[in-house]
Amino acid sequence: MLILDAMTGSSAVVQNGRLDILAANRLGYARYSEIFAAPPANHARFVFLDPRAHDFYPDWQRAANDTAAILRAEAGGDPYDRALCNLVGELSTRSEDFRVRWAEHNVHQHRTGVKQFRHPVVGLLELSFEAMELTADSGLSPMAYSAEPASPSQESLELLASWAATVEREQDENGSVDAAFSLLDRPET
Repeated sequence: MLILDAMTGSSAVVQNGRLDILAANRLGYARYSEIFAAPPANHARFVFLDPRAHDFYPDWQRAANDTAAILRAEAGGDPYDRALCNLVGELSTRSEDFRVRWAEHNVHQHRTGVKQFRHPVVGLLELSFEAMELTADSGLSPMAYSAEPASPSQESLELLASWAATVEREQDENGSVDAAFSLLDRPET
């Protein structure tokens, strides 16, 4: 999407109601590099099935609660969505944490707020987010994440943008998608 690429100062993604991340701008791919490292990129699978999620989300409990509630809201809107039923079934059979939250029947629309992420390259990010509606496709939601100006998170977001450009350049030079995530494997200095 051209509009995503035009958003250079913020991290942006497009997701559907099942929390599949379908597109992102450069900074969105960089911020969610942990999720994109194990395709297909799905926020719910990452939260409940990937142990790295506990480090990525400083408040993992909140992320898990919100994720289950968002899926519950989506199921209420379209209870016959086969892909959503399959996702809920997969998460229910593979994650006790998901089963407990799903059984609570919490429903939540997650349209705006502040989230914290602990990125393996730049550390803690505290970002405000806002979900938008696409008139051309009501099933997709672009989400933009930005940092408070002149904050430590803004500095970290700028560093993340620089890292993303380096990764992209390395990927172009090597002609390999694996290069995009090789920097994550480097030991901390």
